[in-house]
Amino acid sequence: MSVVLPLPDPAPRAVRTDAAAQDRLARQLRRQVGQAIADFGMIEDGDRVMVCLSGGKDSYTLLDVLLQLQKKAPIRFELVAVNLDQKQPDFPAHVLPDYLRGIGVPYQIIEQDTYSVVSRVIPEGRTMCSLCSRLRRGALYRHAAEHGFSKIALGHHRDDSVATFFLNLFHHAKLSAMPPKLRSDDGQHVVIRPLAYVAEADISAYAQARAFPIIPCNLCGSQDNLQRRQVQQMLQQWEQQHPGRIDQIARALGNIHPSQLADPNLFDFMALGRTPAPADDTSSSFTT
Repeated sequence: MSVVLPLPDPAPRAVRTDAAAQDRLARQLRRQVGQAIADFGMIEDGDRVMVCLSGGKDSYTLLDVLLQLQKKAPIRFELVAVNLDQKQPDFPAHVLPDYLRGIGVPYQIIEQDTYSVVSRVIPEGRTMCSLCSRLRRGALYRHAAEHGFSKIALGHHRDDSVATFFLNLFHHAKLSAMPPKLRSDDGQHVVIRPLAYVAEADISAYAQARAFPIIPCNLCGSQDNLQRRQVQQMLQQWEQQHPGRIDQIARALGNIHPSQLADPNLFDFMALGRTPAPADDTSSSFTT
């Protein structure tokens, strides 16, 4: 039986107080986000982008960097911050509106009591993440459709994608991760992840430097022993032992060679090296 050693959350890279260091980090994030947007055609002229803001470091950083890029972009697009108030106990509902008003960003708040639903349906001690995620996604999709948003921007980063890859590998026997851009199952929405190239440690450092008013999650974020948490611990151990490994894995997700795998739906192995049958041969090789 394997044992996953407990590790702390990814430590932010050293945050220096001088403006030059913070400016370098900001430029790096803008460059990475801008590159991801360009590589995957995430944002087009005239887009109305719904930026999902949870109150965590990732979504704050996403909104902040997109606002910076919006000012210099050669195209025009609209950004609207949207928060889903899930009615968690002691949720500080004033924090996000106060912050967004303070920086002059248009915002919308969705109120839906998913907390009570999840708490009632999921037995005590069981993981709430899956159901909570489905309810949250449904609420956001409905809101996007009702308010005419052309893109839905989520704050998943490079490390999230790598962790999802291993979760699918270990628990679902498939090779898939979090794509930087996707169309929802119902075909109605385009979801983008502009932080796809950004390391979580850099986001942590940036959020600390910018002093975002972080709101902790008291529902799924407070649960221990989750499969994702175990994978994250594994990746942290690898990164400590071999710095740069997470980045190498992330690069590999964009460097696929179907002929070197074993999925006949992606590569025509049957045709590989096949000897053409004579014109008058109507028999099958494996039938009599």
